[in-house]
Amino acid sequence: MASGPKRPVGWTAVAALAALALHGACIPVGEDSIEVTATAYNSHPSQTDDTPNLAAWGDRLEPGMRAIAVSRDLIPLGFVRGARVRIEGFPGRRFLVLDKMHYRWRRRIDIYMGDDLEAARKWGTRRLRVHYFSSWIQKSVKPRER
Repeated sequence: MASGPKRPVGWTAVAALAALALHGACIPVGEDSIEVTATAYNSHPSQTDDTPNLAAWGDRLEPGMRAIAVSRDLIPLGFVRGARVRIEGFPGRRFLVLDKMHYRWRRRIDIYMGDDLEAARKWGTRRLRVHYFSSWIQKSVKPRER
């Protein structure tokens, strides 16, 4: 029986990950978590500017989207545009990083609540844990086109 070249253990898994990456999939390498201050925001000119549905990276936000804004110190950790995160208190739900906050904020996220001002007020400010992938083989998702 002829056999091909010997492949190192785990070669099949590496090949599968490479194939997925070539097809535009997001491959998480390592999950981490961080405790942050979480607030909420809305698409309202009093909370943003005269283009309340336009996020800092240029994505259009729409009510019902599960999106967050992140403080800029979190971006080097893996909270990049389009990254998926899990927020404790929202079991089974993933959020997309689609916006970034002003430079003054540190270790903070802002959960997008569409145009529901009352829900954002009720949320208030909370300390919670966010789970994220610290590194990726390829960009996580392609946010909606503008």
